[in-house]
Amino acid sequence: MTTSTAASPSPQEGPAPRAERIGDAALDLLVERGMRGLTHRAVDERAGLPQGSTSNHARTRQALLETAVRRQVELESRVLTPDEMPGDGDAPLDALVDALSLALHRYLTDHRALLVSRYELALEATRRPELRAFFDSAGSVFHGPLVAMMSAAGSPEPERHALSLIAWSEGLMFSCAAGSFHAAVPSRTELRTGFDELLRGMLGDRTARDT
Repeated sequence: MTTSTAASPSPQEGPAPRAERIGDAALDLLVERGMRGLTHRAVDERAGLPQGSTSNHARTRQALLETAVRRQVELESRVLTPDEMPGDGDAPLDALVDALSLALHRYLTDHRALLVSRYELALEATRRPELRAFFDSAGSVFHGPLVAMMSAAGSPEPERHALSLIAWSEGLMFSCAAGSFHAAVPSRTELRTGFDELLRGMLGDRTARDT
């Protein structure tokens, strides 16, 4: 597993903004060393910044963790692309299944280190109420679109069905990143079959109209 959570900028793009460099370095350290390895000094060293740069950007540990969470969400948004999910209630179920399986397969195959940093931050949030609030608020960028997507797909209980969809997906992600299936990532076809079974079981009458 690669430990880098983000690709380096191309020569045309130039160096990444300092906040991004700090966020990327923080996530890399979480993947490699865990929460104990995340310090202001270590972030400076990993990001190649002068000593004290991270402290100037995020003076407290809470601020540093928030920087990491913010960058985590930014990177996950590029992988999971919630804005590309079908939102039209008339879209065929196959289109939804295709979009979900593509996003999850991309995450599991190309961005597994990002999953590890996500779990490190999620676990730390269980111990820090102030981080819990920030973590949940930042993650709402994914929750809202999924609820809307389930509603558009014809779900009579979009909140509950979105929870089931999230739980199923996160169970797979954990198993493949840190659990017993870490060496056996499902294929795109297998993920598509799983999403198809799950959504057809939840949406019932809607799937009957699609067939």
